Amino acid sequence: MLPWLLLLICGSPSLSCVPAGIPVSDVNLETRPPGGWVMEGSKLVLICSVANATGNITYFWYRGALGSNLETRIQHSLTAEFEIMEMKNSDAEQYYCAADNGYGPILSEVVNITVRVPVSRPVLTFGDSGTQAVLGDLMELHCEALGGSPPIFYQFYHEHVILGNSSAPSGGGASFNFSLTTEHSGNYFCEASNGQGTQRSEVVTLNLTGRQPDDPLRSPPRPVLQESSYLNSPDPRQLQSVYENVNVVSGDDIYSLVYHTQQEMEPAAAQHMRTHGASKVSRVSPDIYSKARKVNIVDMDYEDPM
Repeated sequence: MLPWLLLLICGSPSLSCVPAGIPVSDVNLETRPPGGWVMEGSKLVLICSVANATGNITYFWYRGALGSNLETRIQHSLTAEFEIMEMKNSDAEQYYCAADNGYGPILSEVVNITVRVPVSRPVLTFGDSGTQAVLGDLMELHCEALGGSPPIFYQFYHEHVILGNSSAPSGGGASFNFSLTTEHSGNYFCEASNGQGTQRSEVVTLNLTGRQPDDPLRSPPRPVLQESSYLNSPDPRQLQSVYENVNVVSGDDIYSLVYHTQQEMEPAAAQHMRTHGASKVSRVSPDIYSKARKVNIVDMDYEDPM
């Protein structure tokens, strides 16, 4: 057809001229690795494809809700790829693409990309007792990787045998508790993983000691009950303090000796008491004393031990 004839036909009011070919349809965006997540430092491939189209196709890749254009490329194919060579944590965003072969751009669905950070080398610590612990105590092993995207899975080892495991769904560390026995002395370590490799802590050695005897200041020995040789003494099995008249030294004064039946006075002191009478303040046990009190001897009967 002659060019002037084609111009005449397209200029007719009853006809409309459109570009020859098939417009793009069903634009789709896929990622590699699949699943919408990628490890920090790894490569992300954005694959834009169309179901149908003819001729050259212009592809566009966008990031973020505002649609920041990352790349524009013209290809004579139904598929085109754009690579981000080294993903950073800040690259976690929404991505989409568009395709156009002259009929207007068609957009794909939005794909959310999550950038996961590998776990760092964890640190293993013991509870309050540290690496010097006592048999029978409750021990807490705490393992923590300071870096890494959650969830993080932890395993605890004693001499390369798994003691137990724990997880941190929101990140941070995790603990494992157990009671110490003689078999628990030795080397410990832990491992951390969040789906991309495993990191192991340094080995820590735990030393166990036997349980120490009770503190004598907190648990004093029980005194041995002794038979009392004093006059008018109560049953030595009684534990209360007893007052006893001893002697009249001078004037109107009467002195009382206070003693506890759990204590025993030395024989020399007892002999002195029988011979010379009680002093005004007589000490029978280290912490018990008696004091003189004033009475009227006319109103009170007493027995003279002499």
